Amino acid sequence: MKRCWITNRTLFASIDEMLACATRACAMGVEMIQVREKDLAAGELCELVHRLLTVCPRTRIIVNSRLDVALAVAAHGVHLPGSSPAPSALRAICPPGFLIGESCHSIDELRAAEREGADYAMLSPVFAPISKASVLPPLGLKALREACAAVTIPVYALGGITEANSAACVEAGAAGVAGISLFGC
Repeated sequence: MKRCWITNRTLFASIDEMLACATRACAMGVEMIQVREKDLAAGELCELVHRLLTVCPRTRIIVNSRLDVALAVAAHGVHLPGSSPAPSALRAICPPGFLIGESCHSIDELRAAEREGADYAMLSPVFAPISKASVLPPLGLKALREACAAVTIPVYALGGITEANSAACVEAGAAGVAGISLFGC
């Protein structure tokens, strides 16, 4: 099972505490960290991503929404909201092996992400989110199963994912799970 930790620095007393959590998550086998700090200015975000690349050198660091930052600091990829330009349109300026993921909330959005060249997608919310409110109703395991069967790109289950329901998500076809509070941070 692939695992992706999504950052939220507001849950920590300091950036150093968040970085310590990232180090623990990487030691637990988290393969990818999505840096989701939408309110940071480019310079601050670059610094944070650089520090994560340093403390988690064997983990893929993905920057949420900011392709410019991801490219500037040599991150491993970018994660896009569904309303972004198609991943295929961005490939020309990305280095080889650069990951482009996309947020999706339905089978149609997953199919579009795959058709547009996304390397992976996060489908949410599978369950009621734990760390934030959502206006979208939970999809559930049946919809996750149908969605994963509809595409060939890896799909990460997101939203209300816990240690107790992670295995059920993978049994439903998800390549992995993602979450903010999932890894004990």
